[in-house]
Amino acid sequence: MATLNVPQNGKAVKGSTRRPIPGVDLTAMVDLAFLLITFFMLTTSLSKMNVMDIAKPVPVPNIKDLAPWPASKTLTILLGKDNKAVYYLGRATEGQMHVADVAQIRKAILENRQTVANTHQEAKDKEMYVIIKPTATSVFRNFVDLVDEMHINKVNTYAIDDKYVLAEEASFMKAKGI
Repeated sequence: MATLNVPQNGKAVKGSTRRPIPGVDLTAMVDLAFLLITFFMLTTSLSKMNVMDIAKPVPVPNIKDLAPWPASKTLTILLGKDNKAVYYLGRATEGQMHVADVAQIRKAILENRQTVANTHQEAKDKEMYVIIKPTATSVFRNFVDLVDEMHINKVNTYAIDDKYVLAEEASFMKAKGI
């Protein structure tokens, strides 16, 4: 509330009138400001982290009971150091291994997907399976980028194998300095 304060000195000066000095009490305004700040702090939702669910399969005791997956439909991508990746289609002993930057791996995924589609003419066999193998020298950002590429390119069937690197894969990566 605004109040007018009149000085209480006893005598008036000749030719001057008493002029009240305005004063404003801001207590109510400060209370309102704190109530608004508290209200908006309690009702605002903070930004939430974007999390991608990754489910790793449970080991199967009788793996012989499962139907085999054709190696000609399997693309293996190994992540190495310096943002490099090694990829090959088929078996490690038979397939030709290629080196690519992780940023350019989309081209390799699309080319191999087309190769699988051309090789397998039945609609149910045109699906490509990708095995992602992060190695000890790879960085987490490259792994996340590669999983994002799986979602962007609509590769529905992929697996993450962070335990097993074949001898052929390890020797190729060592020869290329990855």
